[in-house]
Amino acid sequence: MTGLQVLLTIIVLLVIAAIGFGIWFVTRRRALQNRFGPEYDRAVSEGDSRLAVERELRERERRHAELELRDLDPEARTRYTAEWEEIQARFLDDPTGAVSAADALVTRLIAERGYPTGDYEEHLANLSVEHARTLGHYRDAHEISQLSERGEATTEQLRQAVVHYRTLFSDLLGTDATPGAVHHSDVQDTEVHNARLHETDDAARDVPEQRVAHDVPHDTSSRS
Repeated sequence: MTGLQVLLTIIVLLVIAAIGFGIWFVTRRRALQNRFGPEYDRAVSEGDSRLAVERELRERERRHAELELRDLDPEARTRYTAEWEEIQARFLDDPTGAVSAADALVTRLIAERGYPTGDYEEHLANLSVEHARTLGHYRDAHEISQLSERGEATTEQLRQAVVHYRTLFSDLLGTDATPGAVHHSDVQDTEVHNARLHETDDAARDVPEQRVAHDVPHDTSSRS
């Protein structure tokens, strides 16, 4: 084999190796995109670099694989469903309290499924591996919950928070939709405030309007 042939062979091998590496790299990236869905896009848009974000997402996968997650037994699922129906019924007279109770119930369900009991950001990271497609609802609900704590949330925002919490709640519970305590046709449709909410328009009808709803912050500072 001449020197030229050796050189050409080396070049061909390098090209094949580069192609193989490229296919492997793209395959790994697509696997992350498929698994994390909208969470991947969000992380990339907020991160310093795509490679750094992908390293963080793979680290989430590694930590998630070490968790001892468990499904709920039928009795626990029935108990949680009943508690959720109570929250929706409570919204009629106490929307602020209903949102607070929904947040607490979701947090308790997260723990019972086997996820670590950490802060909100830790919940987001842990849930993103298997529940990425409903995580946006959790973020929206949490944001409204914080407004509610400051007495700055309107009644409609509080209703939307319950809808958002229910989307993640149903996902964690392992059901397509959590039944509502009140089903009636006179609940008016409201304008959704982001694209994700379009997916839960049917579920939103199960959350009743407050008895007297005004589009003003729901201040409970005078509540005993």
